[in-house]
This record gives sequence, structure tokens and C-alpha cells, in this order.
Amino acid sequence: MKANKRRKLEDAGWKIGSSQDFLGLTDEEIEFIEMKLALSSKVREQRAKKGLSQTELAKLLGSSQSRVAKMESGDASVSIDLLFKALLALGVSRKKVAQVLAA
Repeated sequence: MKANKRRKLEDAGWKIGSSQDFLGLTDEEIEFIEMKLALSSKVREQRAKKGLSQTELAKLLGSSQSRVAKMESGDASVSIDLLFKALLALGVSRKKVAQVLAA
């Protein structure tokens, strides 16, 4: 946000902060969310790279297309276990998964 706009909003009584501040999240919670989003993004990337549809990936996982869509969108209801399982089913090595988490 531009400094000029920020100053005007603050002068009008608005409080400017981050989503972390607004939601009251700890640093650990933010890290966890960022890791899940990185894994979700990698699932989407690898599925597309392999030329698979969400339905085809779902069959590989014994899941549903809607679940894969939730995985790829970073839905909070998706477990980190399922994200790992999907990446491994897509042929992503443990080393590459670690690199995704470390990035």
C-alpha cells in the first residue's frame, strides 16, 4: 500500500495490519499455513505437468475429484497427510517435497 493512502486511512481512524494480526495467528500457525499452501501448489503443478485431470489423480489416490480440487486450492479441511500422499503418487521424491517445504 502506498504511504500516502496508508496515512489517509490511519488519519481516518483505520488500523492497518496484516492478516496475521487480524486473525490473531502465531508465527507457527502462519508457517504451517504457508507450508500447506506450498504443498497444494506443488500438487497442482505436478498434476498439470503429468497431464492428469483432477479426476485421474483422484482415482490414483482413491479419493474424489472435489477432494483434489480442495487440495489444490489450499482448503483448510485437507490434511497434510493427503497432500504428501498426492505428491508421492505423482512421483515427487521425498527430497523434492523437502525442498518445497524449505522454500
